[in-house]
Amino acid sequence: MSDRELRGVGVSPGVAFAPALAVRWTFPEIPERTVGPAELEAEVARLHQAVQAVSDQLDVLRIRTLQRAGPEAAGIFDAQIMLAQDTDFLTSVETLIRKNLLSAESAYEFRALELRNAWQNARQSFLRDRLADLNAIQLRMLLHLLGRTADDAWLGEIREPVILIAHELSPGLTVQLDREHVAGLISEEGTRTSHAAILAHSLGIPAVMGVPGALECIAEGTIVLLDGQTGRILLDPTPNELETARLQAVRRHRLELQLESIAGEPAVTPDGAEITLQGNVDLPEEVDVAVRHGAQGVGLLRTEFLITGRTTLPSEDEQTEYYRRVAAAFTGHPVVVRTYDLGGDKFPSAFVAPHEPNPFLGWRSIRVCLDQPEIFRPQLRAILRAAADRDIWLMLPMIISLDELAEAKGLIAEEAAGLHAAGVRAARDVPVGVMIETPAAVMLADDLAAAAAFVSVGTNDLTQYTLAVDRSNARLASRFAPLHPAVVRQLRHVREAAARAGISASVCGEMASDPVAIVLLIGLGYDRLSTAPPSIPLVKWVVRNLPLAAAREAATHAVQATTTEQVQAGLRETLGRYVDLRLVDPSGALPRPLVTASLPRKD
Repeated sequence: MSDRELRGVGVSPGVAFAPALAVRWTFPEIPERTVGPAELEAEVARLHQAVQAVSDQLDVLRIRTLQRAGPEAAGIFDAQIMLAQDTDFLTSVETLIRKNLLSAESAYEFRALELRNAWQNARQSFLRDRLADLNAIQLRMLLHLLGRTADDAWLGEIREPVILIAHELSPGLTVQLDREHVAGLISEEGTRTSHAAILAHSLGIPAVMGVPGALECIAEGTIVLLDGQTGRILLDPTPNELETARLQAVRRHRLELQLESIAGEPAVTPDGAEITLQGNVDLPEEVDVAVRHGAQGVGLLRTEFLITGRTTLPSEDEQTEYYRRVAAAFTGHPVVVRTYDLGGDKFPSAFVAPHEPNPFLGWRSIRVCLDQPEIFRPQLRAILRAAADRDIWLMLPMIISLDELAEAKGLIAEEAAGLHAAGVRAARDVPVGVMIETPAAVMLADDLAAAAAFVSVGTNDLTQYTLAVDRSNARLASRFAPLHPAVVRQLRHVREAAARAGISASVCGEMASDPVAIVLLIGLGYDRLSTAPPSIPLVKWVVRNLPLAAAREAATHAVQATTTEQVQAGLRETLGRYVDLRLVDPSGALPRPLVTASLPRKD
């Protein structure tokens, strides 16, 4: 990579070319101010007046987003309003005002700083992704309490196309951007699932996030070429580089047209092998996206959002309704509900959990659920109730022993019997499967497969635990290799174990959305892939162009390879016979099939 090139995470596809404009904002200085006892109630009232004013501002943005980007994107601001009005947080601010005789802004700043630090240090990506939302809300609150308004006036002063460079982009800022004048976005913070990224995609603004030091490296006015699919940023591009970028954009547009044309077609290889494509669903708003992209059910319904950031656990009725609602969207296809993958900071705030130096190797997932049945049993009952008239499967994460599986299945049987005895409408049983996420589970694959209804490989954690590489550590990014021979051979072993037991084996990790890895997975015999909903059309396109016979041959060579490079080279060579490898970015991953923005010409 040259000195002129930066890399980040492509979060909103398209190619853009324009001068850079830096956006810098900081929290205001809050003067230390106390109040007299007689003023306390007035300060509390001022706090709640600010909450109402900020909620009104967010509602204006919600309506604007609804008009510009649709109901799914507008829901982001519904969530922000709920965050601004969080009763527990505001109660803690009120308590600080009354006990310490603090002004509303002083008390709010103190509690806000505590919460920001907690979210900033969280290992859970969900909280880090929402940090920009939290920062934006708290900034609005503090400005209002100081008698100032959010200063967005500079947006109206942009007259020529620019690429905005910021440390962090908030949804409130992103939704106000004019595509005619803002050609692209670069942010030092943020991921594909951050709300600003979702809005940029909805608005058709190419964006790259997760670019450390972007504000320091990119001087204001520098001509910037960014690719919102590959995450590549080029400073002061040459005419030849611009022309190459234009050709790449044309090729991607052709791919999008191909994807649109097969949207309603089955995922069948040219030689007749059927592949079931399902969606990974983290949040309720992703259900509609999965349906729209033709998902054949849900291969991984994550349930952690039900508890994250809450002070209490969701009720059994609340969970039942949610599982039923998701399953109703996929009539005729199964929905695989993964039980709580608790651990680290993925606990309700009222739950007392130990601090651990390494949560990934600590008290997490099925271990917590088995140790704390008061959390686990209501979820099991909710799944059984929802499965009374829905095709719902239950999946247990992080199982590393037959004892854990047996204990969990015993609890499921107990709850099913209890519901039946109480006359509650519920399924007598559901298919119970396990996630294969550790080398221990791989070594026990035959035993687990004999005791489970299905298995699903979580390749993200399997790679992490196999290679002893923290997948969230940027320094180790080049060493996090899902196509490492050790991972490849484990994938073969799991698939063969499932075949011997006569059960289904699927993959629900990120490998299932990587076209190069898809060659391997199909060749190994995995006929059920579950991926993020936006990736489904691309996966289908690869499947429909890739003969099973060719994939099997490539997989055979991959299993015999001794280096990651050999694995990648063989799979890419096979893929290249059937798809245009010029669409493959330098990291080896094809771009996601989303809207391609036009590339402005230098003249």
